[in-house]
Amino acid sequence: MRPLAGWLAWALVLVLLDQATKAWISGALGYGQRIAVLPPVFDLTLLHNTGAAFSFLAGGGGAQRWLFTGIAAAAAVLILRWLYTHATERLLCAALASILGGAVGNAIDRLQHGHVVDFLLFHWRDWYFPAFNLADVAITCGAVLLILDEILRARRARPS
Repeated sequence: MRPLAGWLAWALVLVLLDQATKAWISGALGYGQRIAVLPPVFDLTLLHNTGAAFSFLAGGGGAQRWLFTGIAAAAAVLILRWLYTHATERLLCAALASILGGAVGNAIDRLQHGHVVDFLLFHWRDWYFPAFNLADVAITCGAVLLILDEILRARRARPS
C-alpha cells in the first residue's frame, strides 16, 4: 500500500494546485479579461469551457457536463485499479497519477460550476491555441509519460 499512497499523494497535489490556480484566476480576473505575461506569446485570461478539450461538445445544452463528469469518474476508477496493481512501476504510475489528478481537477470544476475554468492562453499574431489549465497540463504530461512507458516496455520485451 505504501507505493500506492505516494501516487495518490501526487494526484492530490495536482488537484490542489489546479484548484488553487483556478480560484486565484477566477478572483483576480473578470471573464474574458487578459493579462499579457510574455508578449507576444502568452497571456493569462479567464475563460469557461463547458465542453471537453478544444471545446468539444461545448454547445451540448448542458448534458455534456454529466457526460464528461461520468467519463472522469469511470477513468478515475480504472486508473485507481491500474495504480493498485502496478504500484511499483514508477513511470507508469507517474503517468497514471498525473492523468488522475488532472481528470479529478476538471471534474470538480464541472460539478461545482458547470464548466471548466481555463486561463493559460498561448498565441502568435492572429493564431490562438485554445486556453487550458493545470489539470490539462497534468493530463497531457501523463499521456506523454504513458506513451514513453509503453515504448520503453516494448523495447525491453524485444528479443536481443
